[in-house]
Amino acid sequence: MQLPIYQVDAFTDKLFGGNPAAVCPLDAWLPEATMQAIAAENNLAETAFFVREGDDYALRWFTPTVEVDLCGHATLASGYVVFHHIEPARASVDFRTLKAGTLRVSKCGSDLLEMDFPSRPAQEIAPLPGLVAALGGTPRAVLRARDCLVVYDSAAEVAALQPDFAALAKVDCWAAIATAPGENGVDFVSRFFAPAQGIPEDPVTGSSHCTLTPYWANRLGKMKLEARQLSPRGGALRCTLNGDRVSIAGRAVLYLEGKISV
Repeated sequence: MQLPIYQVDAFTDKLFGGNPAAVCPLDAWLPEATMQAIAAENNLAETAFFVREGDDYALRWFTPTVEVDLCGHATLASGYVVFHHIEPARASVDFRTLKAGTLRVSKCGSDLLEMDFPSRPAQEIAPLPGLVAALGGTPRAVLRARDCLVVYDSAAEVAALQPDFAALAKVDCWAAIATAPGENGVDFVSRFFAPAQGIPEDPVTGSSHCTLTPYWANRLGKMKLEARQLSPRGGALRCTLNGDRVSIAGRAVLYLEGKISV
């Protein structure tokens, strides 16, 4: 059996930037073990699979090792594939998910795509055992939603982090977000580490901005925010807090279109 596959660089307007996601449109769901094996073979942070349901689609995401409850860049990439390769006349598409509800991706201007995601505010906690030692630096606060949100004083400190991934994988937290105020028109910066989920450092992470956006909106007193993820590939996101929802906008670029044999 041959299946279509696309690889899309998300949250960037330049090839080889942002976060690459694989997208596999399906006529019907494959066994979970097969989807997990495809994701492991792709060896990208996430592979998205979607199946038509009525006028829209059901969507699932897999890292090389696990299925995840929410993924931003692979949702953006899935929207890109629908708009550019399946239904170019559409202005928006809804993706129904197992744990994150319905996620809408809409065209916003000539090449910007905007996602409607749930807000995931974090609550301040005492640092978890081993967390700060594994990340490095001297954070001013630690909060937690699904992920641990570790707040530093400067973008330079976040950029300089060299985490101990083996130690971080043992910390009792799904993933760790390091963040700090931005500069030069950027409101905040971040990095995202999830070694326990098979992702030592994610290039650009949409789901983390469900937690970053309410934190920085409250701290800065503004609802619309420009964000930058400081991975080696880098990525730009435009975030808006809308009550209990977050709008996350970015661009995407097609890298690969082909077929896989299963």
